[in-house]
Amino acid sequence: MQVKLQEIQKQPYLNGRFLPGGESYAVRNPWDGSSVANVELATVAQMKEALASAERAHGILSSYSPFERAEMLHRISALIAEKTEFLSGLITKEVGKPITLSRVEVQRAVNTFKIAGDEARRLQGKLDYQEGYSKTGGKYALTRRFPLSVMLAITPFNFPINLAAHKLAPALAVGTAVIHKPSRYCPLSALALAEVYHQAGIPPGTLNTLPCQPESLEFLIRCENVKKISFTGSAEVGWKLKKSCEKKKITLELGGNAAVVVEETDNLPRVVERVAKASFAYAGQICISVQRVLVNEKYYDDFLRELTAFTERGIKSGDPMDEAVLNGPMISEKDVQRIDDWVKEAVKEGAEVLTGGTAEGFVYAPTVLVNVPSSAKIWREEAFAPVCCVKKYKSFEEAVAEVNNTRYGLQAGYYVKDIDKIFYAYDKTEVGAVLINEVPMARVDELPYGGVKDSGFGREGIRCAMEEMTEPRLLVIKPGL
Repeated sequence: MQVKLQEIQKQPYLNGRFLPGGESYAVRNPWDGSSVANVELATVAQMKEALASAERAHGILSSYSPFERAEMLHRISALIAEKTEFLSGLITKEVGKPITLSRVEVQRAVNTFKIAGDEARRLQGKLDYQEGYSKTGGKYALTRRFPLSVMLAITPFNFPINLAAHKLAPALAVGTAVIHKPSRYCPLSALALAEVYHQAGIPPGTLNTLPCQPESLEFLIRCENVKKISFTGSAEVGWKLKKSCEKKKITLELGGNAAVVVEETDNLPRVVERVAKASFAYAGQICISVQRVLVNEKYYDDFLRELTAFTERGIKSGDPMDEAVLNGPMISEKDVQRIDDWVKEAVKEGAEVLTGGTAEGFVYAPTVLVNVPSSAKIWREEAFAPVCCVKKYKSFEEAVAEVNNTRYGLQAGYYVKDIDKIFYAYDKTEVGAVLINEVPMARVDELPYGGVKDSGFGREGIRCAMEEMTEPRLLVIKPGL
């Protein structure tokens, strides 16, 4: 599949138009280093213009009925579906995501906008009749949610279309205008999504997509007229952003260190396959990729043997445009070097590499480690790389405690049958979501999504995001005067 470079938008999208920016930089394909396109960066003056246009757009959006906003969202969904091959190829060119996974991402974005359109019709208020106390009896109380005017959305490289959709779609559903700052690695996908908005006839200023230097955002972060920030990225950047955003509402979707516990199963080969693919797909560059695997001692030897064999024969690495490849390049040379350093550090501390542990260009081989000390970075921190660490345990309580032995708490998976153990895991695991008989690398786009500890603040998922982009307002009526 060829992505025609002349069809790619390369300028900031501002108030319904693609306009010349300031300096430019080259977006490069991480697989072969080739230039995909030169993108023009938005200036600080354009940031200010974007804010003014977003405020105007909010005034228009808030006057539309939920039905009208739902129709807009469904038009966007349909246009994304029409552009599936183009958008999938662009994602793969920009960030090296295997093409089969890029197609899955685009389809998820189709669904995300459609779900938001459906939810736009359902975001209703509540009416109460007060009779609980003598002095308040006889009053009607109406509560509705009103949209925040302008939101700054900051998105990462690993899901250029769908993570943007998780911010843009609920915002349009409630009537909030968005200024979108995409990752420097994938501005082209974001601009392609802006073009979809343009083609769908969405009011100018509803979305402003501004590739820019991080320091250019300071104006928007500090500006009181930006009422909310939604950030997906690293924990270090996210928590610093929260400190600097003062009174704004903020949602943070940050890192993870996902664990899966294999306690009980009648189909070990199937569990092994799920774990391997969830560890190594897209070079492990997913915040809920499996990084730690805790295996009951009765399965441990068989699990290791089958995992090593499946990794070597069933996980193909290489060119992400190859339909058979699951493990493509990492996003940068710096990240390849980082994970290689972490693996070597773990080996020095007593870990053993069963397979992998080598790099060729930006492709890091799928790597299985055992005997990893809990003090090693590869166990404690977010790897964001195709590496999984396997340990055995004796008691289920011990396994749950080890799942919690990290500063992150996004999602965890358990293969278990016993209902008491299921609820023990649910009660005791310090994460945003517990998945039973499934790997933690599973997200249903309409359900609440987010983490605890250093994994985040607030929740996404269409309905939750819509609520976080609105404020409740109460009206009390005393009839009869």
